[in-house]
Amino acid sequence: MDTIDDVIALAAAHGLHLSAQDATVNEAGLDYRVVMTSDTTGRRWVLRVPRRADVSEGMAAETRVLDLVAPVLAEDGVAVPDWQVRLPGLIAYPALPGAPGLTLTDAWEPDWHMDPASPDYAERLGRLLARLHSITPEQAEAAGVEVRTPDRVRQAWRDDVARVSEAFTVSPALAEAWQAWLEDDSCWPERTVMTHGEIYPAHVLFDEEGTITGVLDWTTARVDDPARDLSAQYGAAGEEMLQATLTAYERAGGHVHPGLAAQAKHLWDASPIGYALYALATGAETDRATAAAMLNPGA
Repeated sequence: MDTIDDVIALAAAHGLHLSAQDATVNEAGLDYRVVMTSDTTGRRWVLRVPRRADVSEGMAAETRVLDLVAPVLAEDGVAVPDWQVRLPGLIAYPALPGAPGLTLTDAWEPDWHMDPASPDYAERLGRLLARLHSITPEQAEAAGVEVRTPDRVRQAWRDDVARVSEAFTVSPALAEAWQAWLEDDSCWPERTVMTHGEIYPAHVLFDEEGTITGVLDWTTARVDDPARDLSAQYGAAGEEMLQATLTAYERAGGHVHPGLAAQAKHLWDASPIGYALYALATGAETDRATAAAMLNPGA
């Protein structure tokens, strides 16, 4: 699907009649293009168009995640997508209340609609994550959602580091830092929880008062390290707001193990690994060049 008209036509072929005239496109996601438009009654819809075939393959897993988390987050008034159309080339669902805290301009520059370093956001994020992380591995497994044990989490990072190191030139400083991290028992979790995996303001919806109204894009959700839902907060807002988020998280019932804050920072510092894996998945030369520069800066 290359144009908005193509997307609208595909939706119409499956009984969803939408307008192309007021459609807007959000290119912020690495896995999906997102088109916002209205139907004939004026109701707003979200259309997600997969960028690659491997993204489409994960749709069934994401459906199971949404079914699991929807009733839990709804207890705090937070909505998740309710897919009405699910095809290999298109997902469509009624727009959730609120607006994302971060979008990209046409020039792919970040356009912030909230302050990620706001203490109010840290408080709300901490409560949201405590609610999400309250879903147990047993509940997730029963729902057919992927469950990773603490040992599996750590081994997966070892495997990812090895794969990236084979495919790219990694600076000695980065390689040494990653190895020290993988060997440091203090930061790795003793238990895993239900995580989103990409919690940051582009995937979080807010009302005009800053209340969190919804969470989008559950593509990478699974039972995993709780720190993966805190790393972007550290990256965007720094140490003080990470601590404020953890304080709210613990107050709301979240479990803060001694190495959680350190692990959130490690995961942020490991973001070049994730981008390198993305570049390997897309096979695009521009993505590989970007990854190479992140992994061996100054080369």
